[in-house]
Amino acid sequence: MLEVAAPEQLPVTQARAGEPAAWDTLFRRYQLPLYVYVFELVHDEQITLDIVQETFIAAVRHIGGLREDAKFGSWLFGIAHQKCIQRWRKRQEVLFDEIPEAPDAFEDSPDALLIRQESEAEFMKLLNQLPLPQHSVLLLHFVEDFSLEEISRITETQLGTVKSRLHYAKKALRKLLEEDK
Repeated sequence: MLEVAAPEQLPVTQARAGEPAAWDTLFRRYQLPLYVYVFELVHDEQITLDIVQETFIAAVRHIGGLREDAKFGSWLFGIAHQKCIQRWRKRQEVLFDEIPEAPDAFEDSPDALLIRQESEAEFMKLLNQLPLPQHSVLLLHFVEDFSLEEISRITETQLGTVKSRLHYAKKALRKLLEEDK
């Protein structure tokens, strides 16, 4: 199993100095979370892979502009978020499909796994009905566990806007859940 550095141990300074091993560590730490986040927005494997790759290329090119090493994660997600928005604007459509998450085979019984998988698929189907800004804020906050301040930086929007989007996203999701019953 690969060892991944904790956020406080990330070699951002070494990456800024151009050390390949540091970039390898950062890539291993953020590759999967970025993939999951981007895939939940675009629902296309090839586009997701392209955006993750473009994100890391942009990070290598622009790491000199990162002022606080501790904020590397939210900075990187911000780059990915902007790449998704750019791709969306170019195509003027967002592709959403229902793709359930893979269950952890060692965690639950087969019955529990089936129920959880069906619930996750149902939830994602409802989530996919929300507008992209609300969908994105919900994913960043509840799936990726970013604070509202970090989401504000990632999406390049005011904190009040993030709070508003989260509020209305929860409200819309509740309404969709009620209608789905």
